[in-house]
Amino acid sequence: AAAGKLLVVPVDGSHWLSMREVVDMLQQKGHEVVVVAPEVTMRIKPSENFVMKTYSVPYTEEELKKEF
Repeated sequence: AAAGKLLVVPVDGSHWLSMREVVDMLQQKGHEVVVVAPEVTMRIKPSENFVMKTYSVPYTEEELKKEF
């Protein structure tokens, strides 16, 4: 199959941990992957395997950690 462009909008937490492996594999197969995530997350971090775009959220990292 031809490589394509993928837009990924993950949910922070264990869902992302599973999805991250798939994103890495797709990038290795030639796909261009863009991950859209909030600027404050617990587990979604930039990587060489994808382009990461962030959007602002109305809470801080401290507030997020307190909720968990």
